Amino acid sequence: MKVVAFNGSPRKDGNTAQLIGALGEGLRAEGVSLEKIDICEHRPRGCIACNKCKENRDERCVIEGDPLNEWLQEMKEADGVVLGSPTYFANVSAEMKALIDRAGYVSRANDVMLRRKVAAAVVAVRRAGALPAFDAMNHMFMINQMLIVGSSYWNLGLGGRPGDVAGDDEAMANMKNLAENMAWAIKKLRG
Repeated sequence: MKVVAFNGSPRKDGNTAQLIGALGEGLRAEGVSLEKIDICEHRPRGCIACNKCKENRDERCVIEGDPLNEWLQEMKEADGVVLGSPTYFANVSAEMKALIDRAGYVSRANDVMLRRKVAAAVVAVRRAGALPAFDAMNHMFMINQMLIVGSSYWNLGLGGRPGDVAGDDEAMANMKNLAENMAWAIKKLRG
């Protein structure tokens, strides 16, 4: 059983990565592996609305030069998908938005290829604006008929400087609970 998590922060080891790391620890304790992909290492381009994915129906985006098509296949093969982003002006990072738009569109153009994947969004925030970012990622899940898993509170952590989120005890408890719920759902779906 495997979950693929996308760190949408330009800080490879920042607060978003720490939340994903805490989630991964919880998943591993439940017998589920987590692979973290740092989107910032590749800077994916945004969707250009060419509709070629809808025409070609080959589970691929026609934009070349970044690993988005590899990421799509990893999402398709995984049991679960996590999207994580810092909060930038009350929304997701540009890198996460590019992933959402392109992966979401290709999935829908190909018989909703991500349908029924277990999914969760994770947000790092300094002070405010986390819920619109959380919603943006969850909307991608919903329009692709994915199964959203929650925790005992919103899946977010507070921290201004890199590493601060580790001191947010409630966030760390939420990541543990989210991991337990995600693992439970994956195991139920696998039968």
